[in-house]
Amino acid sequence: MSETPDERPGEPPRERPRMWAAELPPEQPRARIGHRNEARRTADQRAGRPPEPPRTPAGAGPGLTGRQRLVKGLWPPRVTRAQLIVALLLFGLGLGLAIQVRSHNDSSALRGARQEDLVRILDELDDRTQRLEDEKQSLESQRTELENSSDQAEEARKQTVEKERQLGILAGTVAAQGPGITVTVQDPRHRVKADMLLDTIQELRAAGAEAIQIGDVRVVASTYLTDEGKSVRIDGHKIDAPFRFKVIGKPQDLTPALSIPGGVVQTLEKEQATVVVQEEKKIVVDALRPAKTPDYAQSSSR
Repeated sequence: MSETPDERPGEPPRERPRMWAAELPPEQPRARIGHRNEARRTADQRAGRPPEPPRTPAGAGPGLTGRQRLVKGLWPPRVTRAQLIVALLLFGLGLGLAIQVRSHNDSSALRGARQEDLVRILDELDDRTQRLEDEKQSLESQRTELENSSDQAEEARKQTVEKERQLGILAGTVAAQGPGITVTVQDPRHRVKADMLLDTIQELRAAGAEAIQIGDVRVVASTYLTDEGKSVRIDGHKIDAPFRFKVIGKPQDLTPALSIPGGVVQTLEKEQATVVVQEEKKIVVDALRPAKTPDYAQSSSR
């Protein structure tokens, strides 16, 4: 058995030196961002290109600090639809709880009240209900009175208008129309006198004539007739034969009144005049008399 030069008999074995792999070169430090930017600018200058402006991170404005950029990115807050629905549900739940708590407090207050207090509260409620009921009845009575007064005023107005129309027809200040008759008196011998025409007017009024017109003259209560030669003057207007009457009234009453024995028709026929009576469904009396103000007579209500 051979011995190595380093080992001798009777001596402890020596520790052999460890063999290491080839040492690696130390790690080069990373180039800083400033060196890269400097190298890029140097390359741009050599190539003749304009230098690039320094890049600014997104969301960072000039002169803004980190806190300001953070606030700018968070405001205004973005609310999603789900968040809005949850907020509405929470609001409704809170409102319901508040109402329930209030109702519970009120009921608890009444539940803890004494019997005398409860009786007093009931009496106050009854009194308030009675006052409201009385006020309701009073308002209903006022409304009924107003309706009745309004109806009465409307009825009075209608009666006034109707009375004014009737008086206007009688006074000859308004036109009138309605059923009636026409009477035509032919007088070829000019023997018909004013008194005969006046008798005819009186007979028609007695039979219910409401409006009468002879020629272009409206016959009213103050109408007068006079003879003037072969003509007749009515209220100063000269009327020649034939004399035409337009009469408004009930034809069934007017026609027999003129045709009775010894009446107007027979009297005129004795004077050799011809009388023609025709019934009409519509007679228009449009001759008007000017309204005259009395000189001395006044209303007794003044």
